[in-house]
Amino acid sequence: MKLDKYLAEAAVGTRKLVRNYVKAGKITVNGQAVLEPALEIDENNDIIEYLGEAVIHLGKIYFMFHKPSGCVTARKDEENPTVLEYFSPEHQKGLFPVGRLDKDTEGFLLLTNDGEFSHGLMHPKQHVEKTYFFWAYGTLDEEAMESLKLGVIIGDEEELAKAIKIEVKEQGRYQELKDNMNFVNRKEIRINPYEQSVVSGYLTISEGRKHQVKRMLKAVGCYVAYLKRVSIAGVYLDETLEQGQYRELTSEELKALSMAGKSE
Repeated sequence: MKLDKYLAEAAVGTRKLVRNYVKAGKITVNGQAVLEPALEIDENNDIIEYLGEAVIHLGKIYFMFHKPSGCVTARKDEENPTVLEYFSPEHQKGLFPVGRLDKDTEGFLLLTNDGEFSHGLMHPKQHVEKTYFFWAYGTLDEEAMESLKLGVIIGDEEELAKAIKIEVKEQGRYQELKDNMNFVNRKEIRINPYEQSVVSGYLTISEGRKHQVKRMLKAVGCYVAYLKRVSIAGVYLDETLEQGQYRELTSEELKALSMAGKSE
């Protein structure tokens, strides 16, 4: 492995930054200062140090995280807790989220230190499918669902946003279904919510526009009160994970996601 790649993957800095560190003599290999960023090293046996401290290379890591509501998908934030704060210190280093979920959205979030993997999944040309479970105020009849599949307008000068799949699970009055709406932050939009119509279901999209699911449902008269991402590219959130917990992806899950990120 090239030295600069090793250092970047070990979160010493960006590829560009670590090259400067090497050229400035801040990196040693087996006790000897080196000045060539592209130097080939043995990552399993060589001892790499930065300013006298050993550089630990964990390799590429991939985590499934059950994101709770109330934290932001970022490495740092001045006002809100971030998803990285749920990870142990040894796992935080070099880790970043793949895409994002809104602060009030729960569910499946991928985190990794593999930029190529992230780029493949997030590139618009890949059309990676993502499925969300929702509760919303309003109703979804056959006409509305057909509109979502054909495409709805969610913003000026934007292309139509289309649902790959839409499935209604429950529909009725809030008073009848409130016990099934087991989310914490109920967004009441009527003075008398008990007569309000509510609907739950699954919506699958293959894009990643800002607030896309909320905007699509709003376009057909439904106002999202709860949103949870349940799958990415056919890989489902492990429901044994409590909110705020994470685990490494299995080899089968990683293979499925990697293939989705390489599809044409």
